[in-house]
Amino acid sequence: MRPTTPTLRAMITVDEFARTASAWLDSNRAGAPRDYGAILPADLADAGRAWQAQLFAAGFAGIHWPTEYGGRGLTPEHTGAWVTACAIAEVPPVLNMVGNVLTAGALLAYGTPEQCAEELPKILSGERVWCQLFSEPEAGSDLASLATRAERDGDRWVVNGQKVWCSNGRIADRGILLARTDAAVPSHRGISFFLVDMHAPGIDTQALRQMNGGAEFDEVFLTDLEVPADALLGPEGMGWTVAMSALTNERGYIGAAGIAFQRRLDAMLAMGGDLDPIGRQALTDLWIRGSNLKVMGERQGPVASVLASIAKLGTTELMFDTAVTRTTAAGAAGMLAGPAADGLLSAPGARIAGGTSQIQRNIIGERILGLPKEPKAAKP
Repeated sequence: MRPTTPTLRAMITVDEFARTASAWLDSNRAGAPRDYGAILPADLADAGRAWQAQLFAAGFAGIHWPTEYGGRGLTPEHTGAWVTACAIAEVPPVLNMVGNVLTAGALLAYGTPEQCAEELPKILSGERVWCQLFSEPEAGSDLASLATRAERDGDRWVVNGQKVWCSNGRIADRGILLARTDAAVPSHRGISFFLVDMHAPGIDTQALRQMNGGAEFDEVFLTDLEVPADALLGPEGMGWTVAMSALTNERGYIGAAGIAFQRRLDAMLAMGGDLDPIGRQALTDLWIRGSNLKVMGERQGPVASVLASIAKLGTTELMFDTAVTRTTAAGAAGMLAGPAADGLLSAPGARIAGGTSQIQRNIIGERILGLPKEPKAAKP
């Protein structure tokens, strides 16, 4: 049970809450894992769970969630204050993004009372880690073309398919899964959203080794996986709507993103001493691009929009060009194992993660500039 203290009063202003959060973090940040971002590293799984349990006990988990599911019943603005305070303190604000933001958002919007009561408290306490089973080898950014099938068999669904680029798959207890339940309707329809047990028979998770030497992602093979009928989240065939709702449910994270971006800009400036005049001019151009992106992100506000595609594309390309500049500045040493080489090898992945740069350009062209849609190849 959470302690009954003045910090847990239902009525508290955002400013009061922010001060309380900052004070608590000052006293407890030493026991936190490093700020690992959205993806919980496998080697920090236990530390991350313990940190989440500590946040829950102190009243800093599920801040704007309903109280009946263990939340504080405050507002997204209070959550934003907490996330910003954590960004300043350089500690994780939640156990992982997939569980505490995406899954929870989908449950709160579409879950039955039974589903919410079963899953939300365990997300808050850190008892269950979640992963996302969306992308496939032939359906990454073009998610509507996914081929994983779920077929109804009495009081269960039987799922077969393959997922890839799954974060936290190896350490996850549960997963949010998109699978096609009706192949006779247009691509965006006929997809359903499921909550699956990652420990169930029929799930095989294998690490994907990256060229930077890491293995942040997994591929997951689903073979005759049996999923209970009540594991369907939202209406059958409306999984696309549920998923898009979950993927845009990141209110409260704008302030923290700005702080992280400013740290990147500061790190850029620190490179200047190692560059010749031409290199410093190139770095200046990068810093100007980054400053413009930061201001644009601050103008977006708390609700995701098509402006996010501009920010995502701009940030991806900026980080790639910065990695090239850092490696160039390192000279021959940049070819050896170290921070410069690691950054350069990791940079191309950002052009894929979260929607490829090609897809972002399509969104910008079609939805912002009003250009004709990209022609699709005729089916054989």
